[in-house]
Amino acid sequence: MADKLRLMTVHAHPDDESSKGAATTARYVADGHEVMVVTCTGGEAGSILNPAMDRPEVVENLTEVRRQEMAKAAEILGVQHRWLGFVDSGLPEGDPLPPLPEGVFATTPMEVSTRELVAVIREFRPHVVITYDENGGYPHPDHIRCHEISVAAFDAAGDPDLYQDAGEPWQPLKLYYSHGFSRKRMQLFHEALLARDIESPYGEWLAKWDSSRPDPDERVTTRVECAEYFAQRDDALRAHATQIDPNSRWFAVPLDIQQDLWPTEDYELVRSLVDTTLPEDDLFSGVQEKVCA
Repeated sequence: MADKLRLMTVHAHPDDESSKGAATTARYVADGHEVMVVTCTGGEAGSILNPAMDRPEVVENLTEVRRQEMAKAAEILGVQHRWLGFVDSGLPEGDPLPPLPEGVFATTPMEVSTRELVAVIREFRPHVVITYDENGGYPHPDHIRCHEISVAAFDAAGDPDLYQDAGEPWQPLKLYYSHGFSRKRMQLFHEALLARDIESPYGEWLAKWDSSRPDPDERVTTRVECAEYFAQRDDALRAHATQIDPNSRWFAVPLDIQQDLWPTEDYELVRSLVDTTLPEDDLFSGVQEKVCA
């Protein structure tokens, strides 16, 4: 086995770590590496999306329930977990959109939230960091801010002149954006379900897909084989019972179809301080050589 390496994934809300790259983290844990999930907010503004959990005792204690769900998901995936401690901004609705509340994650000054993430990076000392792209995966204000502070913290963590009270400098070696919502993937699953006479949840989405918008799959540089961990990923997702209805579209595609047609989770390499060759099949490509040199 290669020397133990460290991977950090940064997410906006509890449950994001299980719907975005969870099989990858489970794979690297199984390979003997250390993985830490950082969750920027507590998900306090989230709705209860599973009718079975829409009960008074859950509604009244949603923050604590979501913390318990996150702990269970982290245990299932085998990852370490850290709350960054900011308040969920909520998803504004309306035209025009209303202003975000004061004191939430997306309105907290960048230097404040970046410092908190720099401190965690300097403590855990990851070799690789994963976050969202500039669109946040989807345009939730917390996802956008998660992207912003992740990039800023990656660049700042190794600089001894920045955030001097946030621990000893540590420079991660690679930064990735996760890409899971692609038209190509959706089309493959849609056609496979129809071929098996299984109702597909993707028809309406595909019909409404803006053809002028590039498919995120075109940006992928790195595909991590992790099909054997898809069941573990789904168990972690179901642990977030307030957010995930077990009868929802998340589980519409049988595992054997997923494992056969799309056995990877996919990433875009956006910063690298090590030599690597694209396309990659390993987030630690080039890191082992650098660390052991």
